[in-house]
Formats: sequence, C-alpha cells, structure tokens
Amino acid sequence: MRYLPISLFLLTVLFAACSETAEPEELPIIGNHDIDPNTGDTTYHTIPAFSFVDQDSQVVNNSTFNGRAYVADFFFTSCPTICPKVKQQMLRIYDRFENDDRLLLLSHTIDTKRDSVARLKEYADGLAVSSDKWHFVTGDRDDIYDIANDYLSIAREDPDAPGGFDHSGWVILVDKNGHIRSFANGTVAEKMDELIEDIDWLLANDF
Repeated sequence: MRYLPISLFLLTVLFAACSETAEPEELPIIGNHDIDPNTGDTTYHTIPAFSFVDQDSQVVNNSTFNGRAYVADFFFTSCPTICPKVKQQMLRIYDRFENDDRLLLLSHTIDTKRDSVARLKEYADGLAVSSDKWHFVTGDRDDIYDIANDYLSIAREDPDAPGGFDHSGWVILVDKNGHIRSFANGTVAEKMDELIEDIDWLLANDF
C-alpha cells in the first residue's frame, strides 16, 4: 500500500476543509458612489426611475421589480451579430430560475422604431418564455439610451455598425435595491457561468 508524504497529506486535508467552509466572496456594489464629506456616508449607484412597455402592452417600471433581483440586457430583434448569442445565454438563466419568484429578466430594445410591442411579442413567443418572468420592453428612444448608461452599458445608433446600432453584450445583475452587483459578457458561456454563480449568491443572501 502506498502512503502520501505527511506534508502532502496535511495540505490535502487543509485544502478540503477550506473548500468546505469558505464562503463565496461578497458581491460589490458597482458604479460611481458619492461619499458625504461631513458624515462619511456613502450613496451607492442605483438604477433610476424608469417606465417602459413590454410585449404584453403592460407598463414595466421600478415597482415591477419591488423586492426582486433582475438580470438586464440591451438588444434588438433584427441584430445580426451578438444578440442571438446573448439571448441563448439569457435563456440559460431563464431556465435555471424559471420557478424562482425572486428573480426576473428585463431586455430593452434599442431599435424603438422597428421593435414594436407586437414585434417584441413575436420575438418572446419564439423563445417560448413567459412575460411574467421575462419582460421585453420598448419606449422612448432617448430614455432607453440614457438608462443604458445607468446600467454601465452601451446603446446608440451607429450607421457603420452591423444592423445600424452599437451596443454591448453585457448582461447585468441588479439586486432588489436597484444596485448593480455583477455583469458578464453575454457572448461567453464561461463568463455567464460565473454570473449564474453570482445570482445564486445574491438570492441566498437575500439581496
């Protein structure tokens, strides 16, 4: 019978113990923060008030997400490049948390001229997702472009970009207090694996 050297055995035991007891690292609150010079209190970056319309012609605003975390992204239905890849990764989140009422999904179209409510409905139906869980929203173009900045994302018209729009593939995790807690490149499955782990942490810690 072969034996491990005692030093290697102890390291193995220590590593196993640490792996079992180590807590996941707390997610930061992402964005620019203001610190009061008099009190030292910090005001954290928060998604501001918004109001859009989803694929069922229902108003979607901040109160839609009261007490819930959500995952957001920006897309357009005729996108010829990254959007289909991002939506496949968003579907992974949908499938994983479909029956968990603590998490919702929110996709903003950046092509407000062509992506009507009816077109968003057709798109959502094509993905076979429930509007109670995943809201595809449209609204005033400038409002959507402005709030993309608040999500630390990119959304703008660009005639030189594929499909006529420049946008990032970020998928953004927002806690129930409106704070951004994590984000990932939605075109990279491994990065989305990490985001799913972050969602698990957020929900387990009631944020």
